[in-house]
Amino acid sequence: MEEEWEPPLPAGYNETNRAFLQAFIARGTLTFREAQTVLAEIKSISMEEQVDPASIEMEEFSEYIKMAREAVEALDFDIRLTRRQAGAGERVWVFINAHSDPPTQMATTHTAEEMAYIKRLLDSMFEEYNTQRMEVMAVDEGQALKVSRPPRSRESGVNGRPNGENGEGAATPADRGLKHSEVLSLLSSLVAEGWLEKSRREFYSLSPRSLVELWSWLVETYNDPEDDWQNIKFCEACKEIITYGQRCSVVECVARLHDICQDGYWRTRRDKKCPKCETAWDGKHFVGERAVTSRAGFQRGRGRKSGGGRRSDLADAIAAQQAAAEDDGEDMED
Repeated sequence: MEEEWEPPLPAGYNETNRAFLQAFIARGTLTFREAQTVLAEIKSISMEEQVDPASIEMEEFSEYIKMAREAVEALDFDIRLTRRQAGAGERVWVFINAHSDPPTQMATTHTAEEMAYIKRLLDSMFEEYNTQRMEVMAVDEGQALKVSRPPRSRESGVNGRPNGENGEGAATPADRGLKHSEVLSLLSSLVAEGWLEKSRREFYSLSPRSLVELWSWLVETYNDPEDDWQNIKFCEACKEIITYGQRCSVVECVARLHDICQDGYWRTRRDKKCPKCETAWDGKHFVGERAVTSRAGFQRGRGRKSGGGRRSDLADAIAAQQAAAEDDGEDMED
């Protein structure tokens, strides 16, 4: 009987390292503050005395990360560092599968119909709500529910099955879609698993983990190398995918900057002009949910919601697009 192969472990690897790695894998991502709590709990058990999370310093955490990377490297896993695009740009360490296709990974815990829904959700984020005029790349609950079922095709036969050459419904089962309750449950699961993030304004967008793991897949799926306009764009400073930040005021221009990158970037470009079209950079044109929430149409919609009944943010987005078109028209007339 052959012995089960075990990957070589780095020198000094012990039970606290093993517990840390297991906790990391279970979470998928870790910030330093989260790691302080995790390591304090592990050390408290190991040392049989209470350890204060504040006593865990970055140097010690970095050593645990180094050990974890070495332990999983032979299994084609990796740990990579990224930053949250919104807020203060908190650093996030992401546990990833370095070689497996991310959609395949997700399929191990989700049904075929859930995976079909996730693809429709991503299409909605990066195609329907990602236009030259408004690069939102996020959806609210109403927009997420809108794609609960696949669109009906003109060629669909009985019960949504595609027609065969003889005019009869094909035998392959159709994607029935998900009930609204199933969508809401799935969205909660995707947030808990670290694939999605939900903002304070209740917009769903891809998490740092997703942007790291899905990087190649997103570019391959949503970008056309022969098209000047690309759905997936990159920050001029850090060259990473941008889903939340600032854009050039010229609609056709593709220059983008993360909020967290702009200060350092403009220190090297005192003229503060767009690096691609040389237009003055005003910092008032946005990528991400602020493309919607910064619009007057959204603010008016929020006011109406507070007066009675919740209005879908999809309507707000449409109103914002119309307002933007009217503003551009007035500018042209001036």
